[in-house]
Order: sequence, then C-alpha cells, then structure tokens
Amino acid sequence: MVSCRALAFASLSLTTLLALPLAAALGERQAVRGDLTKADLDRVRRVTAPTSDFTQPERFEAMQGGAATFGKVPNQDAFSQVSANQSFAGEDRFKLGNALFRKFWVSSPSSTIASDGLGPLYNARACQSCHLKDGRGRPPAEGEEAVSMFLRLSVPPKTREERQALADRTLTRIAEPTYGGQLQNFAVPGYEPEGRMVISYEEMDVALSDGTAVSLRKPTYSVADLNYGPMADDVMLSPRIANPMIGLGLVEAIEEADIRALADPDDRDGNGISGKVSEAIDPETGALRLARFGWKATTPSIKVQSAEAFSGDIGISTPLKTDAFGECSNLQDACRTAPSGVQARLGKVEAPDPVLGLVTFYSQNLAVPARRDVGDETVLAGKEAFYEAGCAACHQPKFVTSRKAEDEAQRFQLIWPYSDFLLHDMGEGLADGRPVGDASGREWRTQPLWGIGLTDVVNGNTFYLHDGRARTLEEAILWHGGEAENARNAYASFDAATRKALITFLESL
Repeated sequence: MVSCRALAFASLSLTTLLALPLAAALGERQAVRGDLTKADLDRVRRVTAPTSDFTQPERFEAMQGGAATFGKVPNQDAFSQVSANQSFAGEDRFKLGNALFRKFWVSSPSSTIASDGLGPLYNARACQSCHLKDGRGRPPAEGEEAVSMFLRLSVPPKTREERQALADRTLTRIAEPTYGGQLQNFAVPGYEPEGRMVISYEEMDVALSDGTAVSLRKPTYSVADLNYGPMADDVMLSPRIANPMIGLGLVEAIEEADIRALADPDDRDGNGISGKVSEAIDPETGALRLARFGWKATTPSIKVQSAEAFSGDIGISTPLKTDAFGECSNLQDACRTAPSGVQARLGKVEAPDPVLGLVTFYSQNLAVPARRDVGDETVLAGKEAFYEAGCAACHQPKFVTSRKAEDEAQRFQLIWPYSDFLLHDMGEGLADGRPVGDASGREWRTQPLWGIGLTDVVNGNTFYLHDGRARTLEEAILWHGGEAENARNAYASFDAATRKALITFLESL
C-alpha cells in the first residue's frame, strides 16, 4: 500500500521509543549519521519506518514539532510562539529577536539612529511585513501594492565567466542588468521605485473522475511603470510569496545524511520520483553545503537567509551582506551612492551584531503548533489516502534531528514536517522557466506541510503554492505535475468522500 519511505523519530526520550514495535523495512537507501552510535542508529531506524496502520494515530504524532511543539489551542498567534522546550535565557533572546523582526526601518539620514538605512529601494520595511503573523505571504488584491509577494529577476548567462560562476556556484543566477535580482516596488523619499508587478489570471476548469469540476486560476506575470529604463528582452520573472516561519530551526537540525539519503536523481527505484539535492556556498565558511531553505532550496542556513532578506527585501546591510544599498544594480548610480544607515560607533553595517544573530535565533525558534484531531476517523482515512496516492514519497512525514544540533532545544527530536527538502520536477503547469542554483525552471523544493491547516486561522486567507495561485488545498494538489503527476491523478480518481478525507487530514497538520 505504502510506496514511499519516511524517516521518523520521537519528541520525547529515546528510551520510551525503543519500546515501539519494529515497522516496515526502510528500503535500500539509508542514512549514515555521524551523530549516533550504530546501536542507536539501528534503533532509530526501527522506530522511524513508515506506518502501515491507519486505524489509530502514531505515537507522538500530535507533537509535530517534537518537544518544541506549541501545544495550546491555536489562534491567530499560533505561528508566533517560542519553542516550548526553550530555556529562560533562550526565551529572552527570542523576545529580542521578535522585536527586531517586527522593527520598521526608516530612510537615512534620520534622527532615529540605529533604525535607519532602509532601501533606498525595497519591498518591505520589516521582516514581519512579508511573513504575516510569521505565516505565509499572499498575492496582492486588485489595486493593492504587493508587500508579501515579489518578483525574482534574472537573465541567461552570456559569457564564459558567467557560465563558470553558475557552474562553480559562486553565483546562483545572473541578475537582470538594470533591475538586479528582485523587482522592488517601493523607494524612500527622493527616489523612484523600480516598478510594479502585474498579475492577470485565467480560469481553467479541471474535471475529476466523478465529474466534479474544479476551477484553477492560471497566473501570468509582467512588469509595469519601470522607472529605470527597459528590462532585458530575455529577462526571466519568477513570483514568490513569503514562506511560513515555523519549525525552521528543527529543519536546520536535520542531519544532512538523512536528506541526502532520500535523493534518487536517476530514479533507480523506478517509482517516478527522482528528487535531487541542492547545494550552495555558505558565505560564512566558503564551503559547499546542502541547501534546504527557500522555494528552490538555494540557501544553506537560516542565518544566510535572514541576511539575504535584510539586503534584498529591506535594503539593510549585515555582516554577511555588507552593501548598504541592498539590491541596487550597478546601473543605478544614485541608489548606490545614497546616504546609508551605517553608524560608525556601532559597526561597519546598518544592522551590526547582534542584530542578525538575534533575528536568526528568533527564526529558529518559532514553534510548530500541535496537530489537531489526530485520532479522528476521517483524519485517519485521509492519512491513508495521502499515503496511497503517493504524496508521502516527496512529503516525507518524519525525521530525526541531530544529537549535535547547535541548540539543545532542537536536538534529537521527532519532527513531522512532511517534506524531503529535495528538488523535484513539478511539471510545466508550475514551471517558472527560471533556473536558480541547482534548480531548473521546472524544479521546486518540496514544501513542508506542518501548520498548513492553520493558514486561514493565522493569515486570514488560503493562498497556496509559490505564487499563491491556489485558493484551496484541492487546487494546490491539482496543480501538481511532473514527478507528482501520479499522486495528483490518484487524488483526482478518488471518490468525493476520500478526497474530502485527504483534505481533512491536511487541515489537521
């Protein structure tokens, strides 16, 4: 029945877990972990085999963030809670990071020292402006300026040097010559924004096997009101909504070996799933590392991702991204020479230490909410349908975090992110045609599903996928193609009750 291999672990003590029964075999590919003894590894493998019993919930299944899980009744702040097992000192750091995450930056020069340096071009004034309530962004409503969604820009390589830079990963993409790597639709006083994103939608009807019709909206993207001249004719546009922030530190604590073990780029097992690893250079060390963050898995750590967001989204320099002008291109002279928010007495960048470290710590410790209704009959039936359809082949339910994780709160935990953190070909329907890093124009990282059922509670909307085109979970499933085509077709072939049960299962996550 189950065609996938899932890694799992427990949120509580290993001693408790060792009493669990031996589950199904893991298959040929197994992780080689340097943080465990052989005896522990064997035991962990026994308790992390995929379930084949859908008559009852698995042990600790409700604690999808392990011991860090936020266990209270979820409300609009369900994604904004500190890891439940964090220390008192850690909670203090979390609160400081939260204040900086919510902080609104202002343009330079300003009497509000240590808060200036915004832009000059930017997409948001605060981290929280994109990650709404620490959740996901959304497409702009008609007539509204985009804040939690923007366009990535790049052009194909044209020189040997550019091709080599992409090959050796010193660059992940070639920025558009005039507008850089990201279209910025806001500017500080005295400067013009780069332009604005334009979205048009076409409704398309899709028929399910029982005759039910579902309307999908197909987006088309363009740019308007460009203030710095035309864009390159071969520019590639790719939309992005901001990702939810929960569980990032736990994801970072997954052993690389466990993710790499799931990769099957040549589909040797013949199941139609050929996920591949993405790697990127870590600017802190210069080393090539597994990249597991971002829509296309281009970022190796939360710290790097935070620094890139400070620079690209807000125009604030940090010790990892030191240009005070943010994303201004080489052709935007006025922008590159604008007053900065660097305060010499504080450091050489606009957000000197410990700002980046505190924001990183905050991002690493946003707790995953507990599951709801894990023992409900419909939820269990939906879980079985999820496995039968093959969804779990990419949306791997469980992982064991490392014993050597930097933060004790993230060590040796059972987590249930429902992602393999690999790149997969998702078909032409979701293709953006824009390669970046190791990802082709058709490839995307498997999105974690934990917390997805609380999207409406936290964000007041239900927009899914990388550009928010899907208005329901069903629409999101029906957009799947490529390696996910069989799973999508399986869902479409289910009767109405089974489809509803599968959606109910997702809403319980």
